[in-house]
Amino acid sequence: MKSISIREAKTNFSKLLERVAAGEEITIAKSGVPIARLSAIKNSGARNFLGIDRERLKVPPDFDAPLPPEILAGFWGGEVPKTIKKPRRNRKK
Repeated sequence: MKSISIREAKTNFSKLLERVAAGEEITIAKSGVPIARLSAIKNSGARNFLGIDRERLKVPPDFDAPLPPEILAGFWGGEVPKTIKKPRRNRKK
């Protein structure tokens, strides 16, 4: 494990990354005192991607159907209003 100064690390950052990718571990020091370690990230092999559980999870065809009245009543704290007023938007004149 090699130790380098902050100045050297800033100057040669791209080259240091190449060395780290090759498996080397580098310590960055300030006034001779180690403050950081530059090392490669180990590849876990597992990749998360969109659709990973598409075979396990299915969306039912009626997922956006209106809720039953008894469930709606729970949201409104009792009886469901006959009409729901839409909020007015303030428009600039």
